[in-house]
Amino acid sequence: MPDDWQRALAIVAHPDDLEYGCAAAIAGWTGAGKQVAYLLATRGEAGIDTLEPGKAGPLREQEQRASAAVVGVDVVEFLDHADGVIQYGTRLRADLAAAIRRHRPELVITLNHHDTWGGTAWNTPDHRDLGRAVLDAAGDAGNRWIFPGEGGEPWNGVRWVAVAASPQATHAVDVTDTLELGVRSLVEHRAYIEALTDQDPEEYARELLTGFATQSAERFGGRPAVTFEVFAR
Repeated sequence: MPDDWQRALAIVAHPDDLEYGCAAAIAGWTGAGKQVAYLLATRGEAGIDTLEPGKAGPLREQEQRASAAVVGVDVVEFLDHADGVIQYGTRLRADLAAAIRRHRPELVITLNHHDTWGGTAWNTPDHRDLGRAVLDAAGDAGNRWIFPGEGGEPWNGVRWVAVAASPQATHAVDVTDTLELGVRSLVEHRAYIEALTDQDPEEYARELLTGFATQSAERFGGRPAVTFEVFAR
């Protein structure tokens, strides 16, 4: 995984997307002194079946900020697109390009944009549309004639877009030393997890993330890993 960068912007659809995808890797990067900011397209307000959106949104925002803090991220922004019905298009691309211009990252991180998670495990529309828009916005941000004035001066400094949890992973980050921080970060989404399963949240998070990291290790040198599909620019 490229590491000759200083600033990253992680752009995902929902609170918890990064915690299921790559928070353990982010913990390693911030621990090494790199700057990582989070941008959430929604507040995850449609994510808890037993809680109406007006209450779920603020709760999930609070959980996301606490989760980010665990892995050393203190900049967390929200765009307020509607959860569950994110639409790929120029409005979304403009919002993302503006954020990239503001934050000026060398690395942009997002979540799996492919139709499936591998095999027949179907991905959600939000993940697919948001991920594809991120890949496009990384180029939009550098073109002064596309979305002029949005977010400030053009930024053509994105060198890579790294897609977490892709079924077509090309790179990996060793998370031997940071997997526990990844677990703690996911546990901060306690209300979401408790609505999702009867399993203890800490047990659930540790079992799930350890399983992912161990499975990835089979392809990447035998060490617990978080994987990415990396697109160079």
